[in-house]
Amino acid sequence: MSVDPRQVSRILHSETGHNTVFDLALDGERTKAMIVDWQYEPIKGSLLHIDVKRIAMDQKLRVSVPIELVGEPAGVKQQGGILEQIAREVEVECLPGDIPNAIELNVGELVFGMVLRVENLPKSDKIKFLSDPDQPVAHIITIKEEEVPAADAVAGEAAAAPAEPEVIKKGKQETDEEGAEAAPEKGEKKEKK
Repeated sequence: MSVDPRQVSRILHSETGHNTVFDLALDGERTKAMIVDWQYEPIKGSLLHIDVKRIAMDQKLRVSVPIELVGEPAGVKQQGGILEQIAREVEVECLPGDIPNAIELNVGELVFGMVLRVENLPKSDKIKFLSDPDQPVAHIITIKEEEVPAADAVAGEAAAAPAEPEVIKKGKQETDEEGAEAAPEKGEKKEKK
């Protein structure tokens, strides 16, 4: 079947995204459907292909729902940390009419050493979480700064190092055909036999 790419793009860019349940009319029959997969042309970015799944509104299905972090963590405003979101979506099982746009997680009490996991997401009678309950969702991190050596330590290292490297020559000096030694290099003295 072929569909208008503009309508499909509107569905994919809507608030519910690929979890949008829509009516599909095919051969005079109307049915509920969802987009399962889609492909874009890599250079121009135009929509090439979509996979559509027919769904029954009374049967549960598995979908991935985005996780939205809400609030300003205490670890950011009081401890100077950075909020890092590890998991961006969670897999859930629910009826098609109960699919949430996003699952909001309040991170206001999050501080250093604390990790919010899938098990901390708000519970609902209509949604069952399928992702691992121990999977981390968000935590507070710190930026590790490089330690710059103090000026005194740099000066002490410079004093301990020799001013000029010592050059040690190895091997024999070359001799010419008559057995005489080759001309000494600049700065060397010729030894007498």
